[in-house]
Amino acid sequence: MVFSRSIVAELANAAGAVFTVLFSIIFSVALVRILGQAAVGSVDSGAVFAYVALTAVTTLPTVLALTLFISVLVTVSRSYRDSEMVVWFASGQSLLAWIRPVARFAAPIVLLIAVLSLLISPWAGQQIEEGKQRFRSRDDVSRVIAGRFIESSGGQRVFFVESVDLQGGTARNLFVSHRSQGREGVIVAREGVIEVHPAGDRYLVLLNGRRYEGTPGLPQYRLLEFERYSIRLDIRPDAPLAELNARAKPTRQLLREPTPFHRAELLWRIGLPLLATVLAVMAIPLGYVNPRVGRSANLIIAVLVFLIYHNGMSIVQAWVQQERLSFAVGVWATHAAAAALAALMFAR
Repeated sequence: MVFSRSIVAELANAAGAVFTVLFSIIFSVALVRILGQAAVGSVDSGAVFAYVALTAVTTLPTVLALTLFISVLVTVSRSYRDSEMVVWFASGQSLLAWIRPVARFAAPIVLLIAVLSLLISPWAGQQIEEGKQRFRSRDDVSRVIAGRFIESSGGQRVFFVESVDLQGGTARNLFVSHRSQGREGVIVAREGVIEVHPAGDRYLVLLNGRRYEGTPGLPQYRLLEFERYSIRLDIRPDAPLAELNARAKPTRQLLREPTPFHRAELLWRIGLPLLATVLAVMAIPLGYVNPRVGRSANLIIAVLVFLIYHNGMSIVQAWVQQERLSFAVGVWATHAAAAALAALMFAR
């Protein structure tokens, strides 16, 4: 009983340290990636930290599973190195006796992984996808950031403005480079405003400017001065959002619409808590360390086991998605193989 309590306490301390390191890495990588997307105008720069937080939530199930695996592995390895396992075996306990304290520690984490995988992570993915789609559906001027070149959604125009009033839908000291039918043009204007026609189409109306147009490589360019010039914007504000991909759909919708893509995604969500459970048990025999030999051999093997297991789930998911494997077989095949490997390790 004393051994069990001390093991659970040590597992909790190790898990806290491991999770802090892993989550910091994931958060930093997500922050850098989304900042890069915001810099090129792919996502709304005003919602960067919201995107980072939601992205971190989508990766939490895998991070928690890896945290559980590493914390058990580190705790068992330390017990071998400090010869505490000698006391454990001398007390009449076998290696199988570790399963009970590990299961006691892992149960709430596995339950949290299941809730995240089945409910919370899909919701976070849905928020990310809908936010990106809403940003892409905004008209080009609404996406412009003062002092930065922004490419339009169709890739045919590049905008640059000195200042933007998003509330009034106006842009001042505006520069537009456009390409059409092999000819390139440049438009400069003092001001641009958005006008909505009765049919719902939106136009950028430029006021008091000039238009330069010609073919690259030829000296013939045309200059036009105007007081009012209208450019039709490709996106309508009432356009419906595109269908979300399977990762961003709630679990109940995947169950209600059993398409190959939905079955593959459902297999992945169900598999994450099973992955965490099997890895937690497998880490017990993997934690064996001979104090007289090097300490890194078991860690290398553990990393390879995790990568093979995780990638095996991805391969089975792809086979189910391609209908090369049935869902009924794919949902347990990888985990059964990993559990059999864990049983073999205990036997040895």
